[in-house]
Amino acid sequence: MRRTAGLILLALAVLCAALSPLLRWYAFPRLAKIPANQYQDMVLEAKDATLLDYGTMRARKVDKITIVQTLKGDVAASERIERTTDRDVVVWDGLSYVVGPDGQMVSRIPERYIFDAHTQEPVHAPGESVDGDPVRRDGIEFKWPFLTEKRDYAYFDAQARVTAPIHYRGTQDFRGVEVYYFEQVIPWTKVPFPKTLPVEGVTAKSLAGTGTTRWYTTVRKFWVEPLTGAPVYGEEIHREELRGGTLLGGRDKVTAFAGHVKMREDYIEHTVDLVKTNRILVLLLTSHLPWGLLILGGLLLALALWLEARGRRPGDPEPAEDGEPEPVTA
Repeated sequence: MRRTAGLILLALAVLCAALSPLLRWYAFPRLAKIPANQYQDMVLEAKDATLLDYGTMRARKVDKITIVQTLKGDVAASERIERTTDRDVVVWDGLSYVVGPDGQMVSRIPERYIFDAHTQEPVHAPGESVDGDPVRRDGIEFKWPFLTEKRDYAYFDAQARVTAPIHYRGTQDFRGVEVYYFEQVIPWTKVPFPKTLPVEGVTAKSLAGTGTTRWYTTVRKFWVEPLTGAPVYGEEIHREELRGGTLLGGRDKVTAFAGHVKMREDYIEHTVDLVKTNRILVLLLTSHLPWGLLILGGLLLALALWLEARGRRPGDPEPAEDGEPEPVTA
């Protein structure tokens, strides 16, 4: 019985030792993925901001500007692209919708972001675009990779349609979650006008015909939970200007938008709670289960060896041989 039990324990120890690296290096890349049908939204606000009044072409101070960002997965498009790329692909249709203090639209910029479901690397396929213009991303956007590292990453700026480094600036604690802080600076860059503008009859094409150009700069900040690669908080110090041309009535430039954009408090709380939950799942696949199985395998191996040693312990009496029965005497 001891030998049988020892063999069973030895087999279980080998199984645990084999499952440990399989979970980390085989199962994790296949299970840790962004769902193709994911939908999420985020509300950001810029208080005490500056906004251009397109009716008077004058900048004015406003109490608050609201930016609603939505990301919606297109499952059919994901499946279609996967058939040609041999990768797990996610297609996000994003929309950045800016609302002024009066509740009226300031601008709306749609984009389509196509990326690898596990690594978050961009996947180049037809339909990749910003505001209807084809683009070719060469960096991450919206989300960092699982198991984010303490290093700089290439991050795509949708306004300027350029990829620039976003720098790792240190590790911090954000509401009980260890996060990596990243910062990107986009210098003043000439950018296209949004194709949808708040004044009826005014289009990007008609504005361009006046010789007036649009310029943009921002300081982008993200606090990223490294296991999931999900930003738990973000800010932008954002400025836009119109420069030159006949539209400004002889002025060199006018501020179109200036403000410190921050996530709204209720969305911060929701995001932190969601990231804490997903963080546990990533820890199970990358740390808890692999190390637990490895330790369990070691214990089972030690127990199997102990049982084997007990089964062969010297000095145990030999079993008695069958012989003639002793005579019974009265």
